[in-house]
Amino acid sequence: MLILLPPSEGKTSPVSGPTLDLARLLGGEALSAPRRQVMTALAHVSALPQAASLLGLGPRSAGDAALNLLLERAACAPAHALFTGVLYEAAGMDRLGADPAARRVLGRHVLVLSGLWGVLRATDLVPDHRLSMSTSLEGVGRLASFWRPWLTPVIEDLVEDGVVIDCRSGAYGPAWQPRPARAVALARVSVVVERPDGSRRVVSHHAKHLRGLLTGALVRALASGEVTASADVEAVAQVAQGLEPVRRVELGAADRVGRRDLVLVLG
Repeated sequence: MLILLPPSEGKTSPVSGPTLDLARLLGGEALSAPRRQVMTALAHVSALPQAASLLGLGPRSAGDAALNLLLERAACAPAHALFTGVLYEAAGMDRLGADPAARRVLGRHVLVLSGLWGVLRATDLVPDHRLSMSTSLEGVGRLASFWRPWLTPVIEDLVEDGVVIDCRSGAYGPAWQPRPARAVALARVSVVVERPDGSRRVVSHHAKHLRGLLTGALVRALASGEVTASADVEAVAQVAQGLEPVRRVELGAADRVGRRDLVLVLG
């Protein structure tokens, strides 16, 4: 089983720790060159007076563009500790990272897609930074398109038996999708609210919270042995059904490459 997460805008910048070592990140040998290419392009943009606008940073975070000029000198923290947005808080990443068994699961089964790094293990050490996958950088282009050919072999090498649970947000989905030749079992997690009249609406902010709850529940289940690494999507649906806010779980039919929707229905 692999669990794919987006990063988060919310981050806790580490005050101490080792500096960046690209060779030790997931796919170090294969991805170090494209990572350096993105780092160079990002540093160029971040040094410009209009950096905040080009990077899509709001008024309160405009000054954070300067973080991108310190990537190789700044202290690093595990990705699961650096990112502190809604999904990560709902997953209880601070508690999971403090538990040895859960931390092993984070390192083996949880991947974070990233505009800057491409893809990370949840335990990979990286510095604070600001770069969304939806950004286009001079000399690199739109990051999702740039990263796709690089990430395909790295992620597919990690896909074995079992299912890939896709908790990514929209901008990060195009950076990797299974190829038809691999027929990967990919379950895309979505959240809908069912109204009393039976109509539905897709939710976004609360979807991050539910995806976080599911991620935390799956990590704990893998750490305890309640769910195995080769579990199928039906086993994942059972875990999702146990989440307190979830009224019902629905599984869509698989398409030609094995993708199907895992829909969490809220009442």
